[in-house]
Amino acid sequence: MRLFAAVLPPEDAVRELGAAVDELRRLPEADELRWTGRPGWHFTLAFYGEVDESLVPELSARLERAAQRTDPFPLALHGGGHFGGRALWAGAAGDVGTLRLLAERAEAAARKAGLPTEQHHRYRPHLTIARSRADADFGPYVAALSAFAGREWTVGELCLVRSNLPVAGIAGEQPRYEAVGRWGLGSARARD
Repeated sequence: MRLFAAVLPPEDAVRELGAAVDELRRLPEADELRWTGRPGWHFTLAFYGEVDESLVPELSARLERAAQRTDPFPLALHGGGHFGGRALWAGAAGDVGTLRLLAERAEAAARKAGLPTEQHHRYRPHLTIARSRADADFGPYVAALSAFAGREWTVGELCLVRSNLPVAGIAGEQPRYEAVGRWGLGSARARD
């Protein structure tokens, strides 16, 4: 199964960002972008790719330990940026240092569970809101997002998410995401 570790923003934070994204979708040439679906909005901490089901219990146990070693922390959706001309994203504000630490721990959990991991890059918190097949000029979108500041919430859990890629080949079809594990941060016990 195709898996990644993530922090999922609460529904009211998604609604706030959704209102800002609705405005972005009115900008010129916005219809040329592939906008991500709100139900799938997340901060990826570590991408694991295809994981053999036999490794999931060990990975889950290690993610639970990572969650227990990380205290809950404040976070907010804030501003935005882009990766080249291919991806537009919303950024984060608040305790970004702890978010980075949680990402490092989620990556370490994979290594310790025996999953191959990619070369480590400094974690850059982002929530992808649009993609482009060709190089796009995201300047106007980033400028419009620069004033966006969502409300702060407390990140209280680490999630293991399964990505179900589209198979029908229907234009505009989005991946579906489902949390297959959730662990409370701090001393909270694991929940399924």
